[in-house]
Amino acid sequence: MLALMERLWPINRSITGAGLRETLQIIAEYLPGLRTIEVPSGQQVLDWQIPEEWEITDAFLKDPDGNIVADFKENNLSVLGYSTAIDARLSLEELLPHLHTLPEQPDVIPYVTSYYQKNWGFCIAESKKQGLKLGTYHACIKAKHFKGSLTYGELILPGTSEKEVLISTYCCHPSMANNELSGPCVAVGLASWLQGLSHRHYTYRFVFIPEMIGSAAYLEANSIHLKEHVIAGFNLTCVGDERTWSFLPSRLENTYADKVALYALQTYCGSYDRYGWKDRGSDESMYCAPGIDLPVVSVMRSKYGTYPEYHTSLDTIGGVVTAEGLNGSLDLHKHIVRILENDCYPKSLVLGEPQLGKRGLYPMISAKGSTAPVKNRLNLISYADGNHSLLDIAVKCDIPFEELISEVALLKENHILSSLPV
Repeated sequence: MLALMERLWPINRSITGAGLRETLQIIAEYLPGLRTIEVPSGQQVLDWQIPEEWEITDAFLKDPDGNIVADFKENNLSVLGYSTAIDARLSLEELLPHLHTLPEQPDVIPYVTSYYQKNWGFCIAESKKQGLKLGTYHACIKAKHFKGSLTYGELILPGTSEKEVLISTYCCHPSMANNELSGPCVAVGLASWLQGLSHRHYTYRFVFIPEMIGSAAYLEANSIHLKEHVIAGFNLTCVGDERTWSFLPSRLENTYADKVALYALQTYCGSYDRYGWKDRGSDESMYCAPGIDLPVVSVMRSKYGTYPEYHTSLDTIGGVVTAEGLNGSLDLHKHIVRILENDCYPKSLVLGEPQLGKRGLYPMISAKGSTAPVKNRLNLISYADGNHSLLDIAVKCDIPFEELISEVALLKENHILSSLPV
């Protein structure tokens, strides 16, 4: 995952264009089944419209002495995202409205965009802005907008069931490690692992899109199918650091995805930061919007907007994202998949409480404390009414889910239980 991130790091991505396509082409090397779809500029997608495609080849800003103030080739955050072209000599007074900084973080380059209103600009450190002198500046941005298309990628891994799990991530930001690249890299790791499984119950749908406009485009084409088939969805973003774990619920906050994610966080991570729907800010806004209401949640490390490097030049590989952080997120999402794949509705085949002793499943000598080793087995059977899922029972009885998986297998083998998938 880290090697993939390093390959993707220098590419200038946006919501359309060559950088987005190149990113998807590289991801397809790791996931050969990935297909790409083009959505034409101007097409209506839900309440949004696909913008013109953007292409940028170079940009720089020089001070009156010819010194470089901002250089796109040195840092692709230095240009306002989707900036229009300009090649002009400007006074400092004329230039200042087009310079974007973070005064509260004076030494970083901020990430700023203007996708849906034509504008031009540069992003620089506030400390550099404060040192600018009076005189004539040379602003040059070699960019153009044109009728083209928006590109997204889709990988479908079929299971024995038509029910689906949606894994969505975005790949439209330039060089930022946690906020941008960690999601696609962990998604690639998860998809590769799933491809290697000998059996998949659910069908897994991986979507690589430009944020917000991409999820609108994907829902425009697929919302009917998704609403009929998706039982749980996960928006992969900000999954690369080691600082904390975070959870953002679906809009309804009580979907199957919410329950699985919360249980996974509690059992795998122990402590985590829990946010509410009002704290949303990514593609879950589209997926969970009224009328769509897909069961989509986000399980993150440091949530977007909460860590100081967010949307700045400090969000780097090594500085924020580490191999250990990526691996931890991959392992957690594997844990989520194992819960999904093994959850079921167990149902007793025996009227009344079964006699386990004659089957070798209960101590034949009764003494104080002798039933303790089989207490979890008895609790599982007690709730096996076909209405409680295995996850419900794990939570209600405080039994590790993995233990229940083996117990269900044992009890099915002895014809005490049957089970139906969730």
